[in-house]
Amino acid sequence: MNTARSSLTVLTLLAATTLTLGACAASKPHDSAASPSAAASTPSPSASTDTVPTVPGYRPGEIPPVPLFTVPSMDVFASNADKAVIQTASSSLQSVPGITVSPAKCDGNVLISGSTVFGGDGSASTSTGDGLVINNGDGAGSIVEGPITIIYGGDGSGSYVNSDTQVSLFILSDGGGTYSAGPVSVFIDSRGYGNYSNSETDESIVNNGDGSGNYAVGKTTIYNNRDGSGSYSDGTLSIINYGDGTALVNGVTITDAPRVEPLPALGKFPPVESLKPVESCGTVITLEDSILFDFGKSDIRPDAAQTLSTLATVLNNAKVPAAHIYGHTDSVSDEAFNQKLSEDRANAVMNDLSKNGVTATLDATGYGETKPVAPNENPDGSDNPAGRALNRRVEIYIPAF
Repeated sequence: MNTARSSLTVLTLLAATTLTLGACAASKPHDSAASPSAAASTPSPSASTDTVPTVPGYRPGEIPPVPLFTVPSMDVFASNADKAVIQTASSSLQSVPGITVSPAKCDGNVLISGSTVFGGDGSASTSTGDGLVINNGDGAGSIVEGPITIIYGGDGSGSYVNSDTQVSLFILSDGGGTYSAGPVSVFIDSRGYGNYSNSETDESIVNNGDGSGNYAVGKTTIYNNRDGSGSYSDGTLSIINYGDGTALVNGVTITDAPRVEPLPALGKFPPVESLKPVESCGTVITLEDSILFDFGKSDIRPDAAQTLSTLATVLNNAKVPAAHIYGHTDSVSDEAFNQKLSEDRANAVMNDLSKNGVTATLDATGYGETKPVAPNENPDGSDNPAGRALNRRVEIYIPAF
């Protein structure tokens, strides 16, 4: 067996990471008594080890180890997890004097933005031309992109299936799982046993998790009985190692044969990390009224034109698909006046952005004095100019997309 010392190469379509794993049986560990033993042969008189054939690179009577194998990388889960956190424009928009950019917090209500639905509790779903992303908000979710389906269990479990490449990976919460890619199949049980097979190379490995196992490729077979004994056969050479320093090599008994070391139990698949909840439902751009308007007016001042022109460019560069423009006032004047003023200011900003070539779908709404972000008055009833200044604003809400 010329390749007995070389590591077994697992043909995966995903990058492999070397977890020290032997093979695991898909059912209960095999009984080591089923492997070849001394009972099957009648020893002949002992012979000099100089005349006894050996496995190339091994001592007389020495059994090559059952090879180890690798499992695929878990990168497919981590590298795709960000897709379940719905994109916002905050990262591509920067605050400037008079214009503040911040994440829009989900308020617990269901919000629908185009093909995206926010649950308000960290959950969200969005559909694209060839797929669907669902984030349950509790660590679980799924991503579908064409032939690829990824499921996050939220408890360390998960699965990856690519119907085009015939690659599949299923991970259980206890660390067990299966992997297949074309001719390659891997099974790992959380209790330390499992198996590997490659129908293309006719290779198979079984690790029973108790120190015993076997390997087969073509005419070559290796058995490890976990008690220091084992056997090797390749159609020409036959070795039965009794684990007591003696071995039977092609019917000849020899002494000083090395014991067969037990196989290490298998490790586990690493857990699939849970998805992060959706914490932001979009982006809010806040324009201070003093930057755009004179007091009590809705006409955009000439010196504010450059500010809105810059904002239009930023929105287009971020490829924002839709934005809602909200006008707000303080509580000075009566409610009817403030409602009309807020509507007029929202429409003025919308029209100016459209004039500057914003490609996003825009709409405008006025809320008057009904949605303050700061007190208009102090606790003692006196005027609060700083609070009123914060309340006089125009907000541009960009839903996550």
